[in-house]
Amino acid sequence: MSSCTILGIETSCDETSAAVVVDGRHVRASLVSSQVDLHARYGGVVPEIAARAHIEHVRPVIEETLKQASLRYQDLSAIAVAAGPGLVGSLLIGITAAKTLALACDLPLVEVDHLEAHATSAALLSETPPWPAIALVVSGGHTSLYLVRDFLDIGLLGQTTDDAAGEAFDKVAALLELGYPGGPAIDRVARAGNPAAIRFPRTWIDKPHFDFSFSGLKTAVLYHVHGHGRKYGSVAHLASAQIADVAASFQAALVATLVSKTLAAARHARVSDVVVGGGVAANSALRAGLAGACQKAGLRLHLTSLEYCTDNAAMVAALGCRRFQAGLVSDLWLEARAGLRRPARAPRSR
Repeated sequence: MSSCTILGIETSCDETSAAVVVDGRHVRASLVSSQVDLHARYGGVVPEIAARAHIEHVRPVIEETLKQASLRYQDLSAIAVAAGPGLVGSLLIGITAAKTLALACDLPLVEVDHLEAHATSAALLSETPPWPAIALVVSGGHTSLYLVRDFLDIGLLGQTTDDAAGEAFDKVAALLELGYPGGPAIDRVARAGNPAAIRFPRTWIDKPHFDFSFSGLKTAVLYHVHGHGRKYGSVAHLASAQIADVAASFQAALVATLVSKTLAAARHARVSDVVVGGGVAANSALRAGLAGACQKAGLRLHLTSLEYCTDNAAMVAALGCRRFQAGLVSDLWLEARAGLRRPARAPRSR
């Protein structure tokens, strides 16, 4: 099989990213232009601001990526782009850029599902893919469990029915006045706290399904801090040690739910490997919790490298290579999609 050199483009939320990946696992260059400073004052991503920033940054990010990879457009095999799920306005910028380059440079266009890229991101630098595996994808916008039988055979087992884990982190961090983004802030403050200080709820932890719900946990933290029925107020009445205990206890409850559901899915699917991707996969308590639980259960844990946990185009290019090699290319009618919808899959061999 000839070498596959893919330019990946990722603009699904608030990161403008481009990467060049060869043969699905050799990263020649990977750039991410972050918008954290733009959204910090609002405590979360503002879709219109995100889209405008993508317009400004997508071309220079792509050009700098090719420069760092020492490649020209004619050296590429195809263009891969995250087509969803995500913010429609943001996705449109990346898709338009990918379509333009595909048309102008006479290159194939490959659609990649943003969440499937996260689900397979732990294999990005691996010589031996860990399939079949249970994949936990946990980020600001999504919390999902997948059964990954192969790069092109990815089945959804369960997902959040309300807040995603990353969204819960952001909202609790805002409640505790810890700043944005909330995940790293709570992870940092929680290290000084007692995770057993407050018994916050572990929603659906023992239910025979693989869906998540974190809105109740978020509300329990709110009522603990401000009192039942109160939604607003300062945390000035709490000492720093108390804030640390709340952060640690919240994080412990959320992590316990993620770990329990992931191991239950592995038992259900009868697989021996677990992979984890998404921005919240960088959380130290989650990584430690999964490591201990998987070791105890005799499962092999594959954690995505920290640099590829948050949204990035390297994972898009890597999965795009597998899809391109399977003949799964798109036409210029490719559209952005906000919700979950699987792109076409390679036919199973008989």
